[in-house]
Amino acid sequence: MLHRLKTDFRLSIITLLGVSAFLGITPFAVMRYLQGNLLAGLVDTTILLGICSALVYAWVTGDTRRSGVVVASVACGGAVVVGIVVGEPGLFWLYPCLVTTFFLVNPRIAVALNIVSVIALMVHGGAFRSDVQMWSFASTAFVVSACAYVFAHRNHDQRERLEHLATIDPLTGIKNRRSMDQELDLAAANAERTGLPYALVMLDIDHFKKINDEHGHGVGDGVLTDLVALLKQNTRKSDQLFRYGGEEFVLLLPGVDGIGLKAVMNNLQQVLRKYMKHPGGSVTASFGVALLEHGESVDSWLARADAALYEAKEAGRDCVVFADAQRTPELAAETA
Repeated sequence: MLHRLKTDFRLSIITLLGVSAFLGITPFAVMRYLQGNLLAGLVDTTILLGICSALVYAWVTGDTRRSGVVVASVACGGAVVVGIVVGEPGLFWLYPCLVTTFFLVNPRIAVALNIVSVIALMVHGGAFRSDVQMWSFASTAFVVSACAYVFAHRNHDQRERLEHLATIDPLTGIKNRRSMDQELDLAAANAERTGLPYALVMLDIDHFKKINDEHGHGVGDGVLTDLVALLKQNTRKSDQLFRYGGEEFVLLLPGVDGIGLKAVMNNLQQVLRKYMKHPGGSVTASFGVALLEHGESVDSWLARADAALYEAKEAGRDCVVFADAQRTPELAAETA
């Protein structure tokens, strides 16, 4: 639970608003029922149920986009109704809504909700004692919304930058091991749900340490970036490439198995043999390939691919070894 709250910003806002709504609105709803103000009590109860329902939906489904729209709409709409029913004291409920909308939905929807809410209260006019108070309310609502927009926008940019730093390898520009763990979990879940085959390829540049030692780390870095460029040019958009560490990479291939997978690997091997160069000559790579088995854990999947890569290195490098070769006849080890 805490991990989801730390990693999903919108879910944390929805949860915070839900808990705040329960603690803040419940006493007022009870008080209004006790005072005999059934209409105001029903309004408070409806708002509370709407926000709590969206909160439960967000936690169960993980769909925070729709949940955010529902929470923002219920909060703003409820604040307007409270202002109309209760009068001047109800106006204060709109201010927190004007702020939180920018953290729950995209800026366009948030601006629209805020404008509609303020205009609705102004058109009704019953909550204001005078025109001066009404326009003062509109002005302060505008200032609050503008400040919330600026803060939410900067917060979004900073979160994107931090996420980029945390998930992207700075040298090659591809996803790092942290991103790989997340994507492999998603792939395994999708495979269980849909039956779509997934192949995992672990590849290691042959004699990379020798390249660094003899030609310098600058050349080594160039080899890494050239490898990534070639792999991206010769794989599909749906395929995902990750830097596993050092000169080791992982390629996730959805929707391929059997003979098709063997053809893909032969093509990648030939491309690297033909185009990968450095001042000392050609650059080759070793490949370990594993198909995800039904019900298999990600750790086991990775371990089988890693074991196949180890076999490829032991076999003399510059070759492809399939972890599934013994169980699947059409997958046979390819050696140089």
